[in-house]
Amino acid sequence: MTKAELYQKACMLPMLPGVYIIRDKSDTIIYIGKAKRLRVRVSQYFREGVPHDNKVTQMIAHAYTFDVIVCQSEFEALVLEASQIKAHTPKYNILLKDGKGYSYIKITREEWPRLSFALQKDEDGAEYIGPYTSAFAAREMAESAMDAFLLPRCNKRFPQDIGKGRPCLNAHIGKCMGVCSGKISCEEYNQAVKNAARLIRYGKKEILKTLHQRMEEAAERLEFETAALLRDQIAAITKLSAGQKVVVDPDVEMDVIALAGTPRSVCAAVLRFREGRLTDKREFVFHDTADVDAVREEFLPRYYLDDEQVPRVVAVDALPPDADALRQALSEKRGSEVQLYIPQRGDKAHLIEMAHTNAVERLARESGRYAREEKLLDELAQVLGLSAPPQWIESYDISNWGDGSSVCGMVTFREGKPYKPGYRRFKIQTVAGTDDYASLAETMTRRAAEYDKYAALAAEGNPSENAFGKKPDLFLMDGGKGQVSAARQALAGTALADVPLYGMVKDDHHRTRAIVDSAGREIAINMNRGTFTFITAIQDETHRFANEYRKQQMKKKSYSSTLTEIPGIGPKTAKALLTQFKTVGAVKEATPDQLAQTPGVGGQTAQTIYDYFHPAEAGE
Repeated sequence: MTKAELYQKACMLPMLPGVYIIRDKSDTIIYIGKAKRLRVRVSQYFREGVPHDNKVTQMIAHAYTFDVIVCQSEFEALVLEASQIKAHTPKYNILLKDGKGYSYIKITREEWPRLSFALQKDEDGAEYIGPYTSAFAAREMAESAMDAFLLPRCNKRFPQDIGKGRPCLNAHIGKCMGVCSGKISCEEYNQAVKNAARLIRYGKKEILKTLHQRMEEAAERLEFETAALLRDQIAAITKLSAGQKVVVDPDVEMDVIALAGTPRSVCAAVLRFREGRLTDKREFVFHDTADVDAVREEFLPRYYLDDEQVPRVVAVDALPPDADALRQALSEKRGSEVQLYIPQRGDKAHLIEMAHTNAVERLARESGRYAREEKLLDELAQVLGLSAPPQWIESYDISNWGDGSSVCGMVTFREGKPYKPGYRRFKIQTVAGTDDYASLAETMTRRAAEYDKYAALAAEGNPSENAFGKKPDLFLMDGGKGQVSAARQALAGTALADVPLYGMVKDDHHRTRAIVDSAGREIAINMNRGTFTFITAIQDETHRFANEYRKQQMKKKSYSSTLTEIPGIGPKTAKALLTQFKTVGAVKEATPDQLAQTPGVGGQTAQTIYDYFHPAEAGE
């Protein structure tokens, strides 16, 4: 549908609350929103002359049709919108990422378990508490728990290292129970780890009550060493608690939220207060928009109605238009009444100012980063003689190994920063043996073909966000004149032939030395610190990405070759098994019935595979 047709359709909508779902030409959902009056909200997107920020303008440009779901109330629309966004994650709805990822607290499963902070959850059989959206909060909780229960932080292995050498400094200053001294039993140690986990999960009130009871029982049994250890743990928890400044009523669970904006982005800052103390701070930056009110309206329900814990009090700098519906939704999720309001005076009003200051400071840091990156791109343009700063840079590196196989890694830098959605990997298909020049030529030929494909789709009215559909401002090859010439010849006569192309030359110590053009002329960059650092970062990232892909392929080949040693199993079947089970170990543990579920693997072949890994059973 055209924009005029979409506007006419919107004008026929009812003046009732509901949810609208906007789709692109491929029928993909690109935006979901709620409205108090559907006709008013949806029609404003498609009415001529209505100004929109950059994000909304892009969404409208890709809109092809829309559907609506009429609801009985604003509350029903708000809850439905949140569930639909969570189910479909549309491209133009705000993404609640604060750049920190998820973090965990890890407890190993062994005779003498260890507690630590972890950035990710591994398949290692350990117990993981979390996930936590804040690495800061998770790390602080892990450190506090280890301090409270005097858990070891060293690399010693227990019980192997018990009694070997003197205890470390932490044991001497009272920060470790000194397991290595041999004075702590395995049972006592495991109980301390369990108590640390309870402190993390449930807070200090419950664990202090339990520790007091256990200390009294130990004293009654005349187990004075145990009682003294429990006493020290109680004192440590009390000391940790006292060392944190109380800023609000200790009985209040409260989040304080404020937003700030610039002409190019908006930041939402969230301060979390639990038991009267500031326990966490989160910041969310949304680019390509300057509409603070619109971001607030979408952010608040998204933040709380997905998976976030709802506190008793939510203090905000301004209420969204659907405040009553949001308050009802938060109360229902929490299971008790939630206070959503704007503090007018006193300490809580000051906390709103504090949150707003954090949002402003984050935007200032973002602006500073943009300014630094823009300066780097300006300098690079001057060094290379480009007509404009290169906003979209693609860099390529060939990586090969002993059997003649090669791969190529392509990394993308957008506005001076690595742009991971633009990274691509190429498995070299037409080159026999190790030939970096030919491999690079194949890669660039395929790159140009991909660009032509997406350019044709755009000409037909089907624009794509795929990175291959973007024409770069600059190509960089890892290597010298030979690599540059091979890439330039491959691009000759294509739509990418006019893109500036240079090589990144390294010295004998594998460090970036200069940039080289297709004529073999070197452009010294070591005198320009900013450009030198920037090019080095691009070259190192490209090399890392290409090598990572090569190692991954080598590992797959190694796994595959293990399976092809089984009689009757060829490369195709080995690949199917690895696709189904991921690892050779999983194939080994699978039953014949499970193996037979692999495409192309029948019952007889499944039994052959099983017997290969279980010869004792096969011989019975």
